[in-house]
Parts: sequence; C-alpha cells; structure tokens
Amino acid sequence: MNPLLQILKEKGRATTAELSRLTGKSEKEVEATLRKFEDDRVILGYQAVLDPDKTGSGGVRAVIEVRITPERDGGFDRIAARVARYPEVVSCQLMSGGYDLLIVVEGQDLRQVASFVAEKLSTIQGVISTATHFQLKTYKEAGVLFLADEKVERLSVSP
Repeated sequence: MNPLLQILKEKGRATTAELSRLTGKSEKEVEATLRKFEDDRVILGYQAVLDPDKTGSGGVRAVIEVRITPERDGGFDRIAARVARYPEVVSCQLMSGGYDLLIVVEGQDLRQVASFVAEKLSTIQGVISTATHFQLKTYKEAGVLFLADEKVERLSVSP
C-alpha cells in the first residue's frame, strides 16, 4: 500500500505539512497525490469515528444477512447497488458463505429498522431471505477501540 494512504488510514486528520514530513515529499507533491487519489476514487471519503453513547445520537444499528438470487448478466451487482442506495444502509458487502450480502443499517429505533426490512429490503425482486441482528454495544470500529477509558488487560496465552 502506498505510504501516504497508510498514514491517512491511521491519521485521517493529518495536515498536508505533517503528511509531507512523514513521507519525505514536498507539500505540493502530497497535495497532487491526494488530488489524484481522490479523482481516481482511491480515496472515497474522510470520516470521523463517533461514539454514539457520547454524542447522544441514539438510534439503533443492525447487521442484516441477505440471501439473493443472482440476476442473469448482472450477478449480485444490480441488487447490491439498489440496496446500497437506501439512506438507511451504512454498508453493503458481497460475502462468501451462507448468505450473499451483509448489510449494516441504522435507524432511529427498532421499528424503523424492522420497517426497512419488511417494506423495502424484503420486497426487492431476487431477495430470498433476511436475518437481522441488532447491535447491542460497540467495542471497536474502523480500527478504533471504544474502551479507551477502561483498563486494558493482556489476553492470557494458553499452551
């Protein structure tokens, strides 16, 4: 992976000057490289990881396993693209194993997520079945530990 990309993954708020210092490239070179990565859609966005307990945003998050019938000449892509466009969908990935798509959905409450599954997701032609799992607590997301205030204990190693 490009060193600049690796730094950005770990330090998304790094300034151009800091990126320049860390990569040994000039600020102009860093800016040009970033612009190219953005234009080529290598970098798709920049986001902060927020703790919903501290932001008071409330709401619920669910992980939904979806089994679908692939379309002729389109495979899974058309259905996945349709699902991904819903504003409730945070992420949508094609998976191997017992189901085809893994979807993460956010809603204001359980009822809103249930309504999304019943009225939008399940009614899409080609969707065979869904299994919804509601998230209860987040310990780590996007590489960020949410347990920073708690004492970190080493995992025991067994022979």
